[in-house]
Amino acid sequence: QVQLAESGGGLVQPGGSLRLTCAASGSISNIYTMGWYRQAPGKHRDWVGSITEGGNTNYVDSVKDRFTISRDYAKNTLYLQMNSLKPEDTAVYYCNATLRVGRTNIDYWGQGTQVTVSS
Repeated sequence: QVQLAESGGGLVQPGGSLRLTCAASGSISNIYTMGWYRQAPGKHRDWVGSITEGGNTNYVDSVKDRFTISRDYAKNTLYLQMNSLKPEDTAVYYCNATLRVGRTNIDYWGQGTQVTVSS
């Protein structure tokens, strides 16, 4: 079992930056991959990016070269550094962890944190 808690959201002007954090607790040794998703008003929850146990990262094209995912194993924390923010980035951002228990994959989600990009 894993608990995830996002923080760091807020209001920022276009072109600004924010750093989101996701604190993980519980059976963190079983985590297979972690990632970030976002859901804008009236839209589906979309994948933003992910990081593997080995540190390999992937991103959706719309945020590539602007967003960076990193993981601090000592602090059990996942980060999303967001630069050059655009109004289109406005959404609730969710942390995700996929656990592997035997041959079964189990997904866990945080509560979400609001990011608003506006003048």
